[in-house]
Amino acid sequence: MAIPAILAVAAALPLLATAPPLKPAAAAEEAIAVVVGRDDRMTVPVHIGKAGPYEFLIDTGSERTVLSRGIARQLNLMPAGSATLIGIAGSETVDLVEVDEINLGRRSFYGLTAPLIEGHNIGADGILGIDSLQEQRVLLDFDQKHMLIGDATSLGGNKGFEIVVQARRRSGQLIMTNALIDGVRTDIVVDTGSDVSIGNRALQRALARRHKIETTKLVSVTGQSIFADIGYARVFKLDSVLINNTEIAFADTLAFEKLGLGKRPALLLGMNQLRLFRRVAIDFSTRRVLFDVPHSVLAGQR
Repeated sequence: MAIPAILAVAAALPLLATAPPLKPAAAAEEAIAVVVGRDDRMTVPVHIGKAGPYEFLIDTGSERTVLSRGIARQLNLMPAGSATLIGIAGSETVDLVEVDEINLGRRSFYGLTAPLIEGHNIGADGILGIDSLQEQRVLLDFDQKHMLIGDATSLGGNKGFEIVVQARRRSGQLIMTNALIDGVRTDIVVDTGSDVSIGNRALQRALARRHKIETTKLVSVTGQSIFADIGYARVFKLDSVLINNTEIAFADTLAFEKLGLGKRPALLLGMNQLRLFRRVAIDFSTRRVLFDVPHSVLAGQR
């Protein structure tokens, strides 16, 4: 029998069918600190025009920046039609609004069409997606318990990162292709909006995890839910680092199809595995993902 479990996945990969990039205004470079709030939720202060600040989640698995309905009503934002939003648990038709200006620190972005989601499903005022991060580096520093956004120079460059992985870009997303999970070559997407690592069914079949060890329910920011099988990979190899006993939630989700990763083994690398590193940097400007490995891990591999 499967063991029932309930798991809320924060900001689980909302994707829109079409995603024109935001246009940043020229500004002096700076690093923007992210506040770690209740339940380890990481938010950044964002102004919409002159209003705010509002608390936005940082989600490197989200293609689009998303607003809560409450904020849109409060600011009387103009409707801009509707679109299909694809999340972990399925697709849903959502309303769009026009946002003239979003300010993140001293950076301004103009001409955004944003999907609307209920605020209680987001757990924040909005989600800052990769359309607002394309020329930036997102630095997760688990030793210092914070996340920073800025250019590579303002965040200390590449010093101290033992592993630098070159990624390829698809739909604005960075995909690493050199990972092995129990010997199976797997495409990896770093997803700071997901509490757990989520694998597609192609990965599950390749790992021969056909039996259900236990089941869980993944809850998307749309409020939809989907059941997943929980399995454990013996060895997750990323470059020269080996991670043992990796927990993976396997699910049928359109999110992989949207990224073109439905037929080959793929994994959304969630916060549960990212926290095993001292620091992780996702650099959208250079298409690199950098890892600062704990000394105990390095010592164990010698």
